[in-house]
Amino acid sequence: MMRKVLQKLGKADETKDEQFEQCVQNFNKQLTEGTRLQKDLRTYLASVKAMHEASKKLNECLQEVYEPDWPGRDEASKIAENNDLLWMDYHQKLVDQALLTMDTYLGQFPDIKSRIAKRGRKLVDYDSARHHYESLQTAKKKDEAKIAKAEEELIKAQKVFEEMNVDLQEELPSLWNSRVGFYVNTFQSIAGLEENFHKEMSKLNQNLNDVLVSLEKQHGSNTFTVKAQPSDSVPAKGNKSPSPPPDGSPAATPEIRVNHEPEPAGAATPGAALPKSPSQPTENPAGSLPSKEPSAAEGTFAVAWPSQTAEPGPAQPAEASEAAGAQEPGETTASEAASSSLPAVVVETFSATVNGTVESGSGAGRLDLPPGFMFKVQAQHDYTATDTDELQLKAGDVVLVIPFQNPEEQDEGWLMGVKESDWNQHKELEKYRGVFPENFTERVQ
Repeated sequence: MMRKVLQKLGKADETKDEQFEQCVQNFNKQLTEGTRLQKDLRTYLASVKAMHEASKKLNECLQEVYEPDWPGRDEASKIAENNDLLWMDYHQKLVDQALLTMDTYLGQFPDIKSRIAKRGRKLVDYDSARHHYESLQTAKKKDEAKIAKAEEELIKAQKVFEEMNVDLQEELPSLWNSRVGFYVNTFQSIAGLEENFHKEMSKLNQNLNDVLVSLEKQHGSNTFTVKAQPSDSVPAKGNKSPSPPPDGSPAATPEIRVNHEPEPAGAATPGAALPKSPSQPTENPAGSLPSKEPSAAEGTFAVAWPSQTAEPGPAQPAEASEAAGAQEPGETTASEAASSSLPAVVVETFSATVNGTVESGSGAGRLDLPPGFMFKVQAQHDYTATDTDELQLKAGDVVLVIPFQNPEEQDEGWLMGVKESDWNQHKELEKYRGVFPENFTERVQ
């Protein structure tokens, strides 16, 4: 920018070096690719840790249900212990052989980036000194003393610039070429570690299978028979159910889960109290009340429909009674919804965000948010803080994101915030705020 200003003022001529500019473009591309790889690698490590925890919980469940007098109990316990150690070893080796190498590789970029910027400033000084010297030489009235001083400044500026320029001209191509070997080593390490991990894990799984086969043989008379389930296209006999209401209300339609997702906590049930606080999310999890999408105006409308809006036909009670004996626990049939004495209710709320607070048409109070609040995120994985200025996160924690006091201190992929629970309880931003990795969280507001 400074160089352009001097050029417009006629105090500098642009010194072009297309080869160097290409090197700088390669450097920026290499830095972008490396930063993305580091972020994705951290996400991969977080997933490995999450799988470790899930596998550990699963094995703990097996230990709890395994009766003391059943054969193979000790073997199953040993297999679970080795399973835990194998996951820990895999995660640690990924950190040592991939993540730390990644950090070292990216650690050289900030210094070179700073030197590239400094070279640009020295180039401006060199162009300016050269222009000043040339203008004195072409003047009608020459001042030899000024010319001599200008020549001295030109030589000095040229020397400083060329020293930095020569060093970068050697380092940038070398750094660019090093990326090939770095990528090869990094992905070879990850592939090799994962291959060995799965080999060892396969052996443990085979051993566990052998233990369970032995258990089955000794208790063969107590086998568990898996009954065939009726398909969606062929209805089961004696399991008729009333047709869903014409408005497609999910309250009267049994939910079918196809992605093996856990049932969300707080799912609405017939007769349950509606949310009172405008601060609660207006998402529509399976089984909850349907909500309208935000309109063009700022705010969110939520409409809650009754579980059944149409009176049942004459044949409906008989069909519903047949389904009552076959329904799963916790399901609500259309006949139950129809027989409810609760009147049809339509609830409509409006919320709008103004200057970091939420105001509601229902007259609810303003939310007390920290200064500079930007948005909310929710932790998807546990994060163990490695420094005093970092937040310790558990999966499910909600964090209120705020800006850095000094924007220059913000690192790529990191956010500043305070856990919502700490803020609501203490209201002490200085004591409880901290930084955390963005890729461990998901934005919720």
